[in-house]
Amino acid sequence: MKAGFQRARLIVTGALFGFQGILSAAFAAPPATNDMVWIPAGEYVMGTDDPRSFSNERPAHHVKINGFWMDKHDVTNDEFKKFVDATGYVTTAEKKPDWDELKQQLPPNTPKPDDSVLVAGSLVFVGTTNAVDLQDISQWWRWTPGASWQHPGGPGTDIKGKGSYPVVQISWYDAKAYAQWAGKRLPTEAEWEYAARGGQENKRYPWGDDFTPNGKYMANIWTGKFPYYNDKADGFAGLAPVGSFPPNGYGLYDMAGNAWQWCDDWYRADEHKQLEEKDPVCSMNPSGPRSSFDPLDPYAAKRVVKGGSYLCNINYCESYRPSARRGETPDTGMSHISFRCVTSTPEQVQANSGEAKNTKGKEE
Repeated sequence: MKAGFQRARLIVTGALFGFQGILSAAFAAPPATNDMVWIPAGEYVMGTDDPRSFSNERPAHHVKINGFWMDKHDVTNDEFKKFVDATGYVTTAEKKPDWDELKQQLPPNTPKPDDSVLVAGSLVFVGTTNAVDLQDISQWWRWTPGASWQHPGGPGTDIKGKGSYPVVQISWYDAKAYAQWAGKRLPTEAEWEYAARGGQENKRYPWGDDFTPNGKYMANIWTGKFPYYNDKADGFAGLAPVGSFPPNGYGLYDMAGNAWQWCDDWYRADEHKQLEEKDPVCSMNPSGPRSSFDPLDPYAAKRVVKGGSYLCNINYCESYRPSARRGETPDTGMSHISFRCVTSTPEQVQANSGEAKNTKGKEE
C-alpha cells in the first residue's frame, strides 16, 4: 500500500491534536445484466467553460467514447459484503498504517507519532455546531480509529438495516479489487462524465439546468447551512439508499450527490488543458494522465473522484455537477466516498466469480 500524503498527514496530526483531521444518443442496447445499463457510443463536451466552475474543470473539449455497460447505482453494502465473504478481503481502513510508508508522503523530518496512534481507521464527517471558516476542513473531518466500511462512523456505528446504501470508507485499492472480482473495472473519468450527462449536451446538472425542476430535489446534497445545519429539504441528512432519486437519461441513479465515486484515472488539476493541447479537435477514449499532480497538495499522488456527495452545498463546493472533479489519495477512505463499475463486454461480467479469491489483503 502506498499511503497518500493526505491520510498520512491526518494520522500524524491526530497524534498531535487528538485525532482532529486536516483534509483535504445513438441506439439502445440490451443491458448486460439486470443491474447494469448500456451507455451508447457518442461524442460529448467534457468539462466546462462556465465561469461558475472550478479551474480544474476547464477548458471544455470534445471527447468520443465507445459504448460500455455501467452499474445502475453505486456498489451497496450488501454487494460489497458478498465480495468480502467470498474472498476474505481486508480493506485499507482495516489495516494498521505502516510508518515507513507514511513518512514517504510527508515533509522531511516529520516526527513519528506514538505507536498507539498508528492504528486502523479512516476519515469521518463530524460536522460543527456553528459557522466556521470553510477553508479549514479540519473543522468537520476527523481521523477515527476503528472506522471502516462496516463501521462507517467509527466504533458504535454499523450498517445493519443499510444493505441498500452505498458502501463507503472504501479506498481506490478496495474499489479496484472489487471490480476485478466482479469481472468489471472502474470507469475512466471521461466515461464517468459522459454517462453522468445522460445524453444531454452542456447541461449544468445530470437532469438539466434547473437544480430543482418543479420544486423537486433530484439529488441528495447538503441543504441548509454547511457544515452545522442540514434542514433535510431533500429528505435526507446523511447518506440515502441507492435509487432514492430519479435516474438520469441513461437510467443511472445517483450520478450527482449522495457519495463521491472513484474513477480509474490519476488526477491532475490541469488534465483538461493537457487533453485539449494534445487533441485540439477531439480526444478518443482518453484514459487519463500517466501520473498525478495537485498543485495544492504536491506531495500526494491522487486518483479522480466524481459526482459530489451528501455533503456538497451550493455555498461550499457544488460538486454535484458532471464536470466537477477532484483528487483523493488512493488509500483514502471517507464516509462519503463510494464507487460503481463498468465493463466493455457483457461476457466479462462474472458477479461473485471468485476471481479475487487470492487477493486477501492485497492491493494493486
